[in-house]
Formats: sequence, C-alpha cells, structure tokens
Amino acid sequence: MGQDTRVYIFGEEYSINAELDPAYVRMLADYVDKKLHAVAEMAPMLNKEKMAVLAALAIADELHTTMEEQGEQDATLKERAERCLNLVERVLGTTE
Repeated sequence: MGQDTRVYIFGEEYSINAELDPAYVRMLADYVDKKLHAVAEMAPMLNKEKMAVLAALAIADELHTTMEEQGEQDATLKERAERCLNLVERVLGTTE
C-alpha cells in the first residue's frame, strides 16, 4: 500500500496515494502545475478542462520527443560500437 502525498496543482489540492517517494510525487505535481500555468498564460479564456488537455498534450510531446531522441542516440551508439568491434576484429585478424 502506498502513502498519501498532498500536492497542489493549479490551485487545487490532491492527495496522491502512490508507492513513490513523496518528494518525487511533489516534483511531478510541480511540473504539471507549471505546464498548466503556462497554458493559462497563453490562453486565459479556456476552461480548466481544456487547459489540462493542452498541458497533457505538451507533456506528451516532450515525452515523445525525448523518446525519439533517445532512440536515435541508441542507434548511433550501436553503430559506433559495431564499427569499433569491426576495427578490433581486423586488428586481431579474426574477421571472416
């Protein structure tokens, strides 16, 4: 069973029950709160639900972009490792 952590997001109090470090839960809540406030600054005429959807889309975009970048970095590292392995094999005379 997790523990309750009280957080505030966009002026509302939430009790989050999770098996996560409370400091981490507060950090996540702060991040979401900042995203909501950024949306509110850009589009103050929207209701809270629409602001929440736009904030969620912005966070999803950040996650997707990060995952793509990580995948590209992984592919680059794999390619470099394979080239290094080929060089080592040639130097050792073990290539086929």
